Amino acid sequence: MAKCSSDIDRRVRAVSAPRLPLACLHGELSSTSRGHVNSFPPRSAVAESGSSSGQVSEAGRPHVAQRDRLYEIDALRITAAVSVVIYHYVFSAYAGGVSKVGFPVGSEIARFGYLGVDMFFMISGFVVLLSAWNRRPGAFLVSRIVRLYPAFWVAVTITALVSVTLSMGKYPITLVQYLANLTMFNSLPDIPNVDVVYWTLWAEIRFYALVFVLAWIGITRSRVVRVLWGWLALTFLLQSGVLPAPVRSVADLVVQSQFSHYFIAGMALCLVYRFGLSAQLAAIVLISFGNAVYRGIEFAGKVGARYHTEIESSVVVTVIVAIFIVLFLVSLRVTRRLGRPWFAVAGALTYPLYLIHAHIGFVIFDRLGGVVQWHVLLVGMVALMCLAAYAIHTLVERPLAPLLKRFLTPDLRSAGWRRG
Repeated sequence: MAKCSSDIDRRVRAVSAPRLPLACLHGELSSTSRGHVNSFPPRSAVAESGSSSGQVSEAGRPHVAQRDRLYEIDALRITAAVSVVIYHYVFSAYAGGVSKVGFPVGSEIARFGYLGVDMFFMISGFVVLLSAWNRRPGAFLVSRIVRLYPAFWVAVTITALVSVTLSMGKYPITLVQYLANLTMFNSLPDIPNVDVVYWTLWAEIRFYALVFVLAWIGITRSRVVRVLWGWLALTFLLQSGVLPAPVRSVADLVVQSQFSHYFIAGMALCLVYRFGLSAQLAAIVLISFGNAVYRGIEFAGKVGARYHTEIESSVVVTVIVAIFIVLFLVSLRVTRRLGRPWFAVAGALTYPLYLIHAHIGFVIFDRLGGVVQWHVLLVGMVALMCLAAYAIHTLVERPLAPLLKRFLTPDLRSAGWRRG
């Protein structure tokens, strides 16, 4: 466990030195969720607990089965993904010695693109809690597996093949490393990631584990609020440095003090979206914002020191402010009229684009940097990665997800994971 203790140092290496593998996991981005995960009942129809259509909300209003999609979340997710792609291609690859192609003008802006990961984590807190609400824990677990693994297996395989055959030894991949990466749990034994960007998956999985426990107990507004206050308290306890290093190392596997403020704020804004703004939720969001600014300035200094350059803290703070404001407006439904259905198409590319772009892009930049003009190469690379993401989504995620879901669901039912 001690080998996985330093999330800060690993994140610095991840966003500032793409040539170095990490041992931690994003937007999903995830990575975060797509499709049904972005859909949830309107505030007036949300029940405090349970999932049947006849239940009653905290305000005494009957639960309604109506569902709608926040297309603006899709737009934010693809924006975050593209900012990370541009960060890697325009700034970190050249500054880290991975690419021969430099962008002296664009890099001044692109260097802040790593903050797209911060947005991913906050969006994840928002939408993953929504996806788990009124779901049985087994159904939530299946949705996460189906959401994450098919595209990831393909991305890991393609990236490993390109790294072994074309990187000229820059990204050596062993069979054990490849197989361990397929599980997404390679960080536990401290086995390096096949691609630098996979570090965020480990962060997401630990967050999913927390939401799974909530789903098992039964998600209610009051329980979530208590969890958020407790998580904030543990975050500040770990940041204070009063705990012994070995204890802090193990505890931070769960607490994730480097990013917890984003998950916490996203979950609090989920409650705002469902139940309306309250003084308690506003306090949680404001405290999380303050810690995000504090940790963001600290981290910007580490990135700047690694590159022997300056990451202006004022710009970092401005971006963090913008992230909080935009998602706060989403939670208040102010942005609903800005959503467009086609945003969902772009949002569907977010996760595979994030997974596939980094090391493969670095290899291509390294091979073609001296042959193709930089601006042509950049546009072509972004277009190629978007096409690859579209292919993974349409040829892998769409057909494989329902098959995987049908395969897993009977096993989970027989295991009795129906609670909630």
